[in-house]
Formats: sequence, structure tokens, C-alpha cells
Amino acid sequence: MLNYITWDVSPDIFSLGPVTVRWYGLLFAMAFVLTQPIEKYIYRKDGRTDEDVDILTMYMIIGTVIGARLGHCLFYDPGYYLSNPLEILKIWEGGLASHGGTLGILLALYMFCRKYKFDYLWVLDRIVIVVAVGGACIRLGNLMNSEIIGRPTDVPWAFKFVRNTEIFNGVPAYIDPRHPTQLYESLFCVFLFVLLYFLWKRGAGQIRGLLFGLFVTLLFSFRFLVEFLKENQEDFENALPLNMGQWLSIPLVVVGVGVLIYAARQPRTPNKIPA
Repeated sequence: MLNYITWDVSPDIFSLGPVTVRWYGLLFAMAFVLTQPIEKYIYRKDGRTDEDVDILTMYMIIGTVIGARLGHCLFYDPGYYLSNPLEILKIWEGGLASHGGTLGILLALYMFCRKYKFDYLWVLDRIVIVVAVGGACIRLGNLMNSEIIGRPTDVPWAFKFVRNTEIFNGVPAYIDPRHPTQLYESLFCVFLFVLLYFLWKRGAGQIRGLLFGLFVTLLFSFRFLVEFLKENQEDFENALPLNMGQWLSIPLVVVGVGVLIYAARQPRTPNKIPA
């Protein structure tokens, strides 16, 4: 019987001189490559242009990278990074936080909407469909890095992350089979994409805030729950009743529920918004 899956995948795809191409970077880039055609299709159907999506994508990339990096630095180790601010720029050394990425996206899209005269909720309702695809890719990148691992378990689909040398409760991570929480989150993001795309095709995009509220509520409710299966990322979290990922998820779930309540009171509006 197969008791666990041995995960011994190198995070590097290949090296060419001083340049190393890593799975995480490739999957991060693939998140934008895969989602742009989908977003263009959605925008065309709702009366917008490919150029709108090209500009929006640039805002998204910048907001995601800056937000995710600052989120990691300020949420998980603010003392170190505030004392060594230049370290924040070393993004190639790793350290991105999905909650920070979410806030960065929200701010970048707000700036986009202000500049190009878009309705903010209209944009959010459509962008979350493809953000779900991006989330799936990024969590697969975490899997290829053998990082953000789960707690020890005896489930038959457990992974033994033989390349992870972190110490948890005095035991090296590679000793025990663990929950592949990266896969759990990646698959949930795929589910969210299918659900949101189906609802958009059925006309849910005509109700301002419905798709965005549903996405935020479901994603961060799941994130709150799956954190119970994860190892804490930083030592200070061991003294907290909930870990940092859970504390950061709670206000986002509240926002999502609030937007859903708002959406429930809205009439249907035409898909096409004025140029």
C-alpha cells in the first residue's frame, strides 16, 4: 500500500551560467500568460477592448508583486525588514504573501479605475475570475519549492517533502509525511475559477459586487480553515491562538460578506458599461 508520496522535486528547472530558471518564477509568469486571454474574452463579451485588458494587466502585475512582497515583510517579520529596508528589495530570495498580494491588487485596480474611468466593482467582478487561475498557479509554485507545507498526517495522499529542512517542534520537516496544503489551495482555486466563470456566463456579472463578494468570502474562508492543517511560517505564530494567515483572512471574509449583502440589494445592470 502507498502510505505517502515522496516529493523530491528540484525548485530549479535549469541553470545557464549565473541565471537560474525556477519553477516558482515560471508558474508566477504563467499565471498572467494563462489569464490574459480569458480576461480579454470576458471583456469583449461585456463590451470592452483588448487594450483595456493589456493596461489592466500591467497594473495587476505591479500591484501583485509589490503587495505580496510588502505583505510578507510587514506581516511576518516587520522588525527585521524595517531595520534592514534594503532587504525588502531582494524579492529573488523569496517571500511573498497572498494577503499582501490581494491588498496590492485591490489598490492597483482602484488606481486603474480612477485613471481610466471604470466602475470599480465592475472591474473586480471580472478580475476575480482570472485571479483564481493565478492563485492555482502560484500555489503549484509553492509545491515545487516544497514550502508552506502542512502538518504531519497519515492520509494516503500525504507528501514527504524530502527537500524541506525546516524544523517544526524539534523535528525536521522531511521526517514525516505531511498534508500537501499547496495542492489543497491550488485545487480550490481551480474550483473557484469554474464556479465564477459559470456564474458570469449565467449573467451574474450584471449584479454589481456579486462575483467579487463570492470570491473573497469563499477564498478566505477556505484559507482560514486550511491554515489548521499548515505549519506556522514564523515562530511568533506559535504563541497566537490563530496564526497570521487566519488573522489576516478574517477581515477579508467580513469584507466579502459585506459586499454580498450589498450585491443582494442591487438590481441587474447591463453588462456593457460606457466607454
